[in-house]
Amino acid sequence: MSVTGVLVALAGLPGTGKTSIARELARRRGAMHLRIDTIEQALIKAAGITGKIGPEGYFIAYALAEDNLRLGRIVIADAVNPLAITRDAWRNAASRAGASIIEVEICCSDTAEHRRRVESRTADIAGLVLPTWQDVQSRVYENWNRDRVIIDTANLTVDACVWRLDQCLCAAKAAH
Repeated sequence: MSVTGVLVALAGLPGTGKTSIARELARRRGAMHLRIDTIEQALIKAAGITGKIGPEGYFIAYALAEDNLRLGRIVIADAVNPLAITRDAWRNAASRAGASIIEVEICCSDTAEHRRRVESRTADIAGLVLPTWQDVQSRVYENWNRDRVIIDTANLTVDACVWRLDQCLCAAKAAH
């Protein structure tokens, strides 16, 4: 009997609610939460890097996800995933591990609410510099070229978002 993991690959601009949703879903499901911000800050601290980090954090996360998917675990990837190439890399990691993938784009359609969230956040990782509203607005974020689950957090609670993703997880597990 083979074990099949499920990768929940979250994407979306900073301040849309990805980490809040990922944490709660991971807590409820006993899933692995892979947060790119955490990985990148660890790299910065360990290597004494100043300034922006490149794709290294993503590459580490892909490898960790693949290892845990092979164990049959649910893995939640919490990253902006702004480029098609990063989204494709998550799909490839799931495929190599023989796992299912649920691609999720988290957005906040209420611009004033999104801005309020970005401007009122405080860093929960030592040394993490959060983006400003201007940073978020000027960020490159490529349009999607395939189907995905879209969750608009503008008027939804974290619980409502997690419930929807939990339904997707149930369907993915049933399909295998």
